[in-house]
Amino acid sequence: MSTQPIGSLFETMCQAMVAGDIEELDGLLAEDFTLTHMTGYVQSKAEWLDAIASGQMRYHRMETVEATSNPEGTAPALTVRTLTDATIWGSRATWRLTLHATFEARDGEVTVARAIASTW
Repeated sequence: MSTQPIGSLFETMCQAMVAGDIEELDGLLAEDFTLTHMTGYVQSKAEWLDAIASGQMRYHRMETVEATSNPEGTAPALTVRTLTDATIWGSRATWRLTLHATFEARDGEVTVARAIASTW
């Protein structure tokens, strides 16, 4: 989708999450993207985008508190601590999330390959 640095790509993903922009997210995420929730549940790209589209998952605000990146190597990675105000399956809260994202490049395009959420 993009050749922008991974931090900028991740920020664009967060903005699309808050906007509920499924089309933007679809282009930013690898086809085999998965999101591992803080509960350990692994959600496919299609399932996650459907949950956002239906309102089962609604992101109201995401504030980055700290970010560290490892842009080198075969799987560039970014770890971000956020304050995420979201309604997930009917429960609204502001979660202190650590999101660890890995990225992949295919045909000169960089996408988010995987995201793993945990609390901090």
